[in-house]
Amino acid sequence: MPVFLRPMLALAASLLLSSAAFAQPVQGQGATFPSKVYETWARAFQKAGGGAVAYKGTGSGDGIKQIGARKVDFGGTDAPLPPSELAKQKLVQIPMLIGGVVPVVHLPLAAPLQLDGEVLADIFQGRIKVWNDGRIAALNPGVGLPSLAIKRVVRAEKSGTTEGFSRYLAGVSAAFKSDVGIGQLPAWPSDPLKAEGNDGMVQTLRATPGAIAYVSYDRMLRDKLAAVKLRNAAGRFVLPTEQGFRAAVLESDVHRQGDDLATLLDRPGNDAWPITLTSFVLVDAEPATAARALGALKFLYWCFMHGDDLTRGTGFAPLPISVQSRLAARFTQVRPRDGLLPAYQAF
Repeated sequence: MPVFLRPMLALAASLLLSSAAFAQPVQGQGATFPSKVYETWARAFQKAGGGAVAYKGTGSGDGIKQIGARKVDFGGTDAPLPPSELAKQKLVQIPMLIGGVVPVVHLPLAAPLQLDGEVLADIFQGRIKVWNDGRIAALNPGVGLPSLAIKRVVRAEKSGTTEGFSRYLAGVSAAFKSDVGIGQLPAWPSDPLKAEGNDGMVQTLRATPGAIAYVSYDRMLRDKLAAVKLRNAAGRFVLPTEQGFRAAVLESDVHRQGDDLATLLDRPGNDAWPITLTSFVLVDAEPATAARALGALKFLYWCFMHGDDLTRGTGFAPLPISVQSRLAARFTQVRPRDGLLPAYQAF
């Protein structure tokens, strides 16, 4: 057994000792990027006898808001909070999994559309208005591009997926950085179509010929959407894959230093997917009672202990070992005000 797993197993065993503490269903809310995975994990957790967990995908901004108001047991976010904000709100931030944001299109093409970051940024600024524009044609030689108007679809609510996507576009395009910037709800120019959540993005894309949107990779797979083949930092046009997410991790300080806040965007590597993100959950660092904290901690620990098996085939990649080795310490930051969380005796 790897040494770093021993304290995690000790805490997991301690969390399982009291079934009475988990009678109240655990409520999670926030990021839609990993929402289907959390729902799948929750069903598996309950089937294994762990208790009821419900997760509602409402956007990262709402997840931060709800856990900040202590209206849920954990909040999901794809836009990690800095240490100063975590301290201010008395929250603990825990990385859960790694996935990709994927530009998807509704076009009559036989092969994937190829784009680079600068052209994608100009499309989402509204600077490139038709699909047979010369800059797009130059990236797709021999492809009969339609003369359709480009219809951009963006998220209507505060979204960590949008923040990650806009952060990528700002990194590859100085014009996007200055004119639109990075944010969970940017001021998109030229009035694009707006949709709620990943599901809303999919519905709007399907209903709109000529549309381009951005969704999580698992949603692209599930709904059989046409992904853009994006040029990565190595100069290769790549499609999103779980292997591509892992390749991005290996070329980052997430892998090298175990820094889960390090960027995974536009990493070098032949297979690296350019828009790779880490998704997080937030929990109360000082819950009123241990009984309320234990349910969420039990669920999150169970997910970690079954991490690779649970994540395989979901469209996401598991956390690297270098990050997992630091997770036990992260959980010990949760200190109930009634002081009755005996699991921490194991550390």
